[in-house]
Amino acid sequence: MHSSKTIVFLLTVMAVTALAPAGQNAVPPDKANPFLAPYKTPDNTPPFDLIKPEHFLPAIKEGIKRQQAEIEAIVNDKAPATFANTQATLDASGLLLSEVNAVFGALQGADTNPVLQAIAKEVSPLLAAHNDNIRLNDKLFARVKAVYDRRAQLKLTPEERFLLENSYRDFVRGGALLDAAQKSRLRDLNRDLSLLSLKFGDNLLAETNDFKLVLETKADLAGLPPAVVAMAEATAQQLKMPGRWVFTVQVPSMIPFLQSSTRRDLREKIYQGYIRRGDRGNERDNKDVVRQIVSLRSEKAKLLGYANHAQFVVETNMAKTPQAVDAFLKRLWDPALARAKREAADMQAIIDREGGGSKLAPWDWWYYAEKVRQEKYALDDAALRPYFKLENVRQGIFTLCDKLYGLKFTERKDISVYNPEVQVFEVREEDGRHVGLLYMDFHPRPSKRGGAWSGSFRRESYEKGKRIPPLSTITCNFTRPTADAPSLLSIDEAKTFFHEFGHSLATLLAEGVYRGRTVPRDAVELPSQIMENWALEPELLALYAKHYKTGAAIPADLVKKLQTSSLFNQGFETVEYLAASILDMAWHEIAAPPPALDVDAFEAKTMGAAGLIPEITPRYRSTYFNHIFNGGYSAGYYVYIWAAQLDADAFEAFKEKSLFERATALSFRRNILEKFGTGELMAQYVAFRGAEPKIEPLLKRRGLLVGK
Repeated sequence: MHSSKTIVFLLTVMAVTALAPAGQNAVPPDKANPFLAPYKTPDNTPPFDLIKPEHFLPAIKEGIKRQQAEIEAIVNDKAPATFANTQATLDASGLLLSEVNAVFGALQGADTNPVLQAIAKEVSPLLAAHNDNIRLNDKLFARVKAVYDRRAQLKLTPEERFLLENSYRDFVRGGALLDAAQKSRLRDLNRDLSLLSLKFGDNLLAETNDFKLVLETKADLAGLPPAVVAMAEATAQQLKMPGRWVFTVQVPSMIPFLQSSTRRDLREKIYQGYIRRGDRGNERDNKDVVRQIVSLRSEKAKLLGYANHAQFVVETNMAKTPQAVDAFLKRLWDPALARAKREAADMQAIIDREGGGSKLAPWDWWYYAEKVRQEKYALDDAALRPYFKLENVRQGIFTLCDKLYGLKFTERKDISVYNPEVQVFEVREEDGRHVGLLYMDFHPRPSKRGGAWSGSFRRESYEKGKRIPPLSTITCNFTRPTADAPSLLSIDEAKTFFHEFGHSLATLLAEGVYRGRTVPRDAVELPSQIMENWALEPELLALYAKHYKTGAAIPADLVKKLQTSSLFNQGFETVEYLAASILDMAWHEIAAPPPALDVDAFEAKTMGAAGLIPEITPRYRSTYFNHIFNGGYSAGYYVYIWAAQLDADAFEAFKEKSLFERATALSFRRNILEKFGTGELMAQYVAFRGAEPKIEPLLKRRGLLVGK
């Protein structure tokens, strides 16, 4: 149930995730506002020690003002439109706004508070309007179109042509061809959608923080391992509830409880606390927000000439059509569901054998899955965690990056951070050249949204022939250390760490000249998901999986059990993910949502039509599906499994030679990581692999081949 996030490429001409020195324009800087004067920090990093909430709104307004002036300069240029004076200049505009948005967005996700949330409500419509002012600027579009129409005659580099073609497409998809009345309505829709997305996220964060399972007696702890009890005790102390044990619906707290607690009533209570978020009929209920978002997205899609929102979104992906997505999901759904039914039968057999007298329910799955894993593979989470100390997993990733790409990582203590828990590492090439900086923020707190994601304070680009190094971020919600033990990760958390690091590599190793990047949403996860393949490979485990107390390497028998159990619970994991993907597509394939649409009934009908068994709930129900209602993945949650086809096929290239084969790694770096977003992804993939990806490696990896 972990949320992977992801790196989000904002594919707009604003390039709002880029970061560059401020104070370069003619507007006199406000020296009291750190955003409005040149940074005097190591590597031009954000001065978090100086940044205060009150700095954001004026800095964003100033950033909008400056970019508006830059756009006007392009529009009023008397010279004929060229790539240099139009597209390249447009790409370079908005540096201050990008800088402020990068910091503000990071804090909203990782370290928010009521003040920042209030500012976001004011800022969101301003940014939506500003983006519309760019996309709906007739004179600006005319200049971009003039260059676009002559692209065949211009001596453009492949990256320049790709940037130009995607910029033109984004203008059209942003409403440039609409009439005045339609443009006015589009502005209203974009404004309202931006505010509704914020409301959805704020409601979800409050709901997540609100639920607590407070245990009063030791009898309530039945079945829980000492490490899980200690974690709950530490949470209670943080909440000033001494003598009790507290579990939350944050995944690192909830999943160990569901896996171990013998108290079925309490398992049901915490599980219901998780799946009813935003669906309790209170002031934070998200059902009406979902209805409004779905309706407005549908209206916007039709305004732009599409049958529905899914068609609008998927058009720019590798899949191209919603029908192709649905067919792809169906191909995986049938064998995955069959496997999940066999897994459910195995668990029901245990319940019956033990005289449980109950039918397997969703809140039982983790508990009995652990029993099956121990029975079939003699493997349990408590035996594995001591070998996956957070710092050791981090070092394992560093070692892998060294072996594959020659990268070196050194912690920096001189960089200002937004929270004391954040660590910063400098990344260098084997020859000592500076690559960029990486910020890592690992543990849950009330100010941080759930899940894990990677982003940036600054994207790589080139300025006057000089590479501007990136500032990458990784934000997670991993198990916290306790008074008796360091942070010991589950296998799922360890793989998530590898995943997010893959996103960061795409940020750190990028070599694009321009800030604007366009990656098909269903390919964005390729760099992240291929990294997961190494996490549990015996050759790498031997280098990093050390017992946190003794330093002993993970025993060979445990490694073998990990390998033999690789298909364990794959039916469940695939089905709960695919169910959420099907639900996402169903919401966004609606042509005309009725005003009084019953959200819960629609969800139940969709899952019933798919044949989802009652023992499994979609990974994300509608009212807490942050990916699609507040995270940029609408009609796109399927992309993780689509990209899994790419990464499974790509990893075969390493398995065919060597897991650490430098030539293969450098080919992946040169053709994929360095060029990500600067050209057609399939062409880049073929340049690396020699052919388009096959689906068989994915089916084999998940045990979904017929007869397996």
